[in-house]
Amino acid sequence: NTTYSSFKPAVYLICGGTVAFLLAVTHVSAQTDAGDADKAWGIFEKASQRPTPPEAWRAKRPTPEEIAKFRVMLGEHAVKSADQAKDYYTRFPKHANAAKARDREFDLLSSAIQFGNTNRLAQLQALETERLKSPNLSEEERFKIRLKSVQTKANSREAEGTAAVVAEYEKCVRSLQQECPKRVEVYQMLLELADASTNFGGGNARAMAQEVADSTAAPQPVKDAAKLLLKKLNLLGKPVAIKFTAVDGQEIDLAKLRGKVVLIDFWATWCGPCVAELPNVKAAYEKLNPKGFEIIGLSFDEDKTALTKFVAKEKMAWPQYFDGKGWQNKYAVEFGINSIPAMWLIDKRGNLRDLNGREDLVKKVEKFLAED
Repeated sequence: NTTYSSFKPAVYLICGGTVAFLLAVTHVSAQTDAGDADKAWGIFEKASQRPTPPEAWRAKRPTPEEIAKFRVMLGEHAVKSADQAKDYYTRFPKHANAAKARDREFDLLSSAIQFGNTNRLAQLQALETERLKSPNLSEEERFKIRLKSVQTKANSREAEGTAAVVAEYEKCVRSLQQECPKRVEVYQMLLELADASTNFGGGNARAMAQEVADSTAAPQPVKDAAKLLLKKLNLLGKPVAIKFTAVDGQEIDLAKLRGKVVLIDFWATWCGPCVAELPNVKAAYEKLNPKGFEIIGLSFDEDKTALTKFVAKEKMAWPQYFDGKGWQNKYAVEFGINSIPAMWLIDKRGNLRDLNGREDLVKKVEKFLAED
């Protein structure tokens, strides 16, 4: 007992020191794991940032081949980033960022499919099913998942053409509308559908726009936008009255251009997409003007000097309307133009035939020129 008693403090110190050492090691290890997780998250966030389009695209509209190539790259990047997100929450399942990583995996796979990488569709659908089964999922979170599913399913049909995408989108939106008839997002999506159908030849654009305008569930701004779209749709197939003195002094009267195919170009010098579209517009004009194609520019600029300098620099040979009122200019208000570039095509009889002249401009003009 005496011997034991005399050594007891020493044994206690040794054992206590070992425990303290082990606790210290464990604490350091936990800190190291947390540090590794934080470092890994920073690396992931940086690596998963979406590549930006080439700077040159701001000044010149890319070709369909360039766009397709860039979309493939975006799809591959999204897939790689989704795999990195999964690797993160697998390695650090208890870290605070693990839940974020799971969300990011889901979002990135959705993006990959939207960019045409459909070989991950089954994986995404499995994640969606798993998430929807969660008893802790709020109604808001559930709706967001369903919303993303609608977008993803529609975009997965892109290889079949725009008509297939629009048809799938409408099918999914109608299903979502039955599930959530009071969600304002549904009516925003219906309005998008109506606009897309207008641009790409859909026959039910007017009916959908009217449905949104008459809805008691749609918010007022969406209903107002639907009424603007209806205003434009009601102009189709009818003459459009445009008459003004151009900045170069020409007297322009659209009614006097019967027998010509006319592009009405709503644009501005400060509008990047408008400027990017210009080479295509100029190419169409140079090719088809001798055959009866004309252009009328309706400028949203507020600085007349900037407009005239730009027109001269770019050698834009067609007349320009200018009143300096920007978005409140006469024709923007009259025709309900709320985004630019907007390009309308008038046929040889003076009737508005197309609200989306940007797409296949040369082909459309040649078709209208060939009509009697």
